[in-house]
Amino acid sequence: MRLSTPFVCALVPAAALAVSAPAAAATSPDMTRLQSHISSVQTMTASFTQIDGKGRSVGGTMQMKRPGRVRFAYSSGDLLLVADGRNLNIVDYQVGQKSSVPLNRTPLGVLLSGSPNLKGRAQVVPSSDSRVVTVRAKDPAQYGSLTLVFTRSQAAPGGLQLYGWTAIDGQNQRTTVKLSNVRYNVAVPESAFTYADPKKR
Repeated sequence: MRLSTPFVCALVPAAALAVSAPAAAATSPDMTRLQSHISSVQTMTASFTQIDGKGRSVGGTMQMKRPGRVRFAYSSGDLLLVADGRNLNIVDYQVGQKSSVPLNRTPLGVLLSGSPNLKGRAQVVPSSDSRVVTVRAKDPAQYGSLTLVFTRSQAAPGGLQLYGWTAIDGQNQRTTVKLSNVRYNVAVPESAFTYADPKKR
């Protein structure tokens, strides 16, 4: 399935964990747990399923390593999102193109720093399910919003397990991502954050 760039880039907020979107929120036990969770995670791997507003889905894998590195690889092999410590690179092997943006100009730059800080940047919202912690963020300088869902798990860092998220862009397009096989603080090789030149593949 050929994916549009906005559909691909819906993955970025997940890794960013909404830390770039300011929201007024008083400190709460769940916010404290969220900060503890993020601060405790040095590496993370997961499988993801991404679903757009028309019900189309695509899967792949994620690898993250702080500071500065993350990789989203689509199972088709045609697309990669790779942050290599300096830039976020979108690599499209189907059309043989790559685009890059400095990491510090993306939400990823905050999370992937050595000491991410959520204070004043995310808001825990009420949930009807006591097993779930929902975090919402909306940047007043931009359109769109992001809602992340965590489940409570004593086995996970800070007692929270990232389940997935829903992103709504400025055109009110909804993209949902669900994670599975999530593993924290496991070995992730540096080679995960390299990629082949799309024009030479």
